[in-house]
Amino acid sequence: MSDIMDTMESTPEATTPTKPARKPGFTHRLWTGEISYDFVGHARWWYIFSAVLILISIISLAVRGLDLGIEFRGGSDFTVSATNVSSASLDDFRQAVIGSGVPDLDGTTVAAVGSDRVAIETRALDVPEQVKVRDAIATQAGTQAEKVDYQQIGASWGQQVTRQATIALVVFLVLVSVGFSIYFRDWKKAVSAIVALLHDMIVTVGIYALVGFTVTPATLTGLLTILGYSLYDTVVVFDKVRENTADLDDLRETYSEAANRAVNQVLVRSINTTVLGVLPVAAILFAGAFILGSGPLEDIGLALFVGMIIGAYSSIFIATPLLVHLRMAEPGMKQQAARVAKRREKLAKMSATATATTSAGPAYAVEMVGDDVQAPAVRQQPSKVSRAKRNS
Repeated sequence: MSDIMDTMESTPEATTPTKPARKPGFTHRLWTGEISYDFVGHARWWYIFSAVLILISIISLAVRGLDLGIEFRGGSDFTVSATNVSSASLDDFRQAVIGSGVPDLDGTTVAAVGSDRVAIETRALDVPEQVKVRDAIATQAGTQAEKVDYQQIGASWGQQVTRQATIALVVFLVLVSVGFSIYFRDWKKAVSAIVALLHDMIVTVGIYALVGFTVTPATLTGLLTILGYSLYDTVVVFDKVRENTADLDDLRETYSEAANRAVNQVLVRSINTTVLGVLPVAAILFAGAFILGSGPLEDIGLALFVGMIIGAYSSIFIATPLLVHLRMAEPGMKQQAARVAKRREKLAKMSATATATTSAGPAYAVEMVGDDVQAPAVRQQPSKVSRAKRNS
């Protein structure tokens, strides 16, 4: 028995099958630069695409305009309980209001609030008109006029909200500019971030005009929220750019190449963050648009959904290429890029010479020292010595 145990203990470990080495994943290869995409080099295409989006947004705003909610344009709001609310019953309520005998009610909007209530918005009504419309709504709902909730909303409230939101936006942009300039010690990063933010705002508002969603105070809340999200994504990218370009003189790459490497390194993180953020927002948008029918969830959901996607896009495809173009216009960056090009040209020539010489005779080694290329050093081949001479 002991012989068997000794035999088992003496079995070499080499007989144990070894697992094949794992190949580095996609994220690791992006981080190390093994694979990369030239985002900065193709900036012209991103600019064209963004210009098309902005042009469509401006045309939508000019042609269709924004569908301002009652909070901004003022008007009368009626709410009543109803059974079996459907698209057909909503149209019946609208026709009942138009047929109430009150003029200029063609712009009346009717929406379902849940499954058992109907919200009706009309222009501002005086007291006699209000009574007629309430009676028409009550008759259609099969209830009494006193059970129809009513409120008059003045346009001045919406103007106040718009003014306060504009002030908040201006203050936000100023603070962002100052904060970026202090944190990164580079005003060009602040300019690039502000351009990306304005890009996100214009596209989001343009999509609102294109799809015809109603603009409410919840929409303004969503627009201001996406500014913070877009800014966060831009800070992540710019922080990696600063890390990669901290010792640029000691590297073998230009500012443009270092910035493009930074974008590739944070690409997967940006995608994951955006997807994880968009999923719950998509649920909010779906609930507001298809379950509740309308309301704050629909308004804020669309703003967040569009803004988060556009914010991630602008951080990678707009802010970083614009920053590179601003920095590469500096004389110091141009000189550094020229040194890199000269160094690579020397290295290519010396490598070609070394390859040709190696195939014909002694081997040469090419080595980089600082900004220069060392002259090829000849490796001395061992000389042949006769046996008689070695024995002596």
